[in-house]
Amino acid sequence: MAEAKRQGSKVVAGVIGAAAGASLTAGRGPAAMATGAVAGTVVMVAADVVARARQRPNEIPALWSRILAGAALAAPLGWAFGAVTGAGPVVVGLLAGLLTGLLGIRPYKVLLGPAVGLAVGWALSARWPGVPAAAVAFAVVVAFRVLSALLFREPQVRLLAERVGAGDLPFVVPLAARTGYVGTGYVRELAQVLGGEYTQAASDVGIVASLDELAGPGFDPAGVDPLVREFYEHTTRFRLDIVPEWRLWVRPGYLLYRQLVARPLGQANVPMNQRETQRGVVSRIDTISRPDGGVVRGWIRAHAGTDEPIYVGIYTTYRRAGQGYVSVGFPLPQASFTATLAPLPRPGGGLVLTSRSELDQPGHYLTYIDEATGELTSLAVDGFAEQLDVYLVDGHLRADHAFRVFGLPFLVLRYRIERK
Repeated sequence: MAEAKRQGSKVVAGVIGAAAGASLTAGRGPAAMATGAVAGTVVMVAADVVARARQRPNEIPALWSRILAGAALAAPLGWAFGAVTGAGPVVVGLLAGLLTGLLGIRPYKVLLGPAVGLAVGWALSARWPGVPAAAVAFAVVVAFRVLSALLFREPQVRLLAERVGAGDLPFVVPLAARTGYVGTGYVRELAQVLGGEYTQAASDVGIVASLDELAGPGFDPAGVDPLVREFYEHTTRFRLDIVPEWRLWVRPGYLLYRQLVARPLGQANVPMNQRETQRGVVSRIDTISRPDGGVVRGWIRAHAGTDEPIYVGIYTTYRRAGQGYVSVGFPLPQASFTATLAPLPRPGGGLVLTSRSELDQPGHYLTYIDEATGELTSLAVDGFAEQLDVYLVDGHLRADHAFRVFGLPFLVLRYRIERK
């Protein structure tokens, strides 16, 4: 399998190289294009072989090889845009920079991309009359990626493990969706896979069995107010009213994500504003009693009337080196996005669950799950962070669930929690 993977990587690299070489020499006639395609193939295949040979286990290919591959992909796109529109190097550079910056996702990179594109396009047009659009796109990607590597040194996503057993990654909830749609029936479908007894809308259960499972050097469950403890251990006794507060800068991107990804996927479809939540939100916990005595808890929230999912989360707890953690797995097709959170005390008997910790377990993990072998390939998404505060105000439960991406706050979900 490993050999087949290496051969497949060479083929892909060769195709990318051929397209890049042909596009970079497109204005010089068929013979030059053929030579360029061959040269591009040789360069990209050689780069792939060298990068793979030097790649260590659980590492992604070296930065230089990723920059080269990205630039090679950009070249034919730049050529096609220039051929269709007749745009000059400045416009091609601007659009190449804009696209590259958007792919970087981080807001600073989104702003940096067009600036680099304009600068590179202008510089090439001044020094190289008639510069090919493919060369402009190629140069923009190289300049942007090199500059980004110098300015943004902390990796936001890193390969954590490749093809390992679930026991090697205790902080990952290795439960995936077997179809392209998750939906509110996920736990029922999971019960058929696991062979356990399924209970829809289980009564008097919580998202955790006991807060005592979270005890550790930095957290004593005895200090938690009884009402906060009851909420976690008997969540179905409570009704939650939610007010989402989105930062203005993230709204356009989220609306696009929601239409193209969240709704078709049936997962992670957070309301945009309070008006949506006032139409009604239903909440339930489905459980699976496994043959080994364990219980799977799936907290499902959906829009009332339509049953359109807001989210489907599998809540688990585990212990490591004397410390307890909460891991919430959000199933995806053949994958899982897991948030592993460490508990902290909050003044007044509250409880904080956070992914921002000096401990080595908390964080966010995007994991591909091999359906045939159960092996996991996992990415640590270091650029994402969240913190859930549950606390009391005049004897009433409240919660603030705050999210950050690349260090920038983008969403706070504020909850009013009352008994049913």
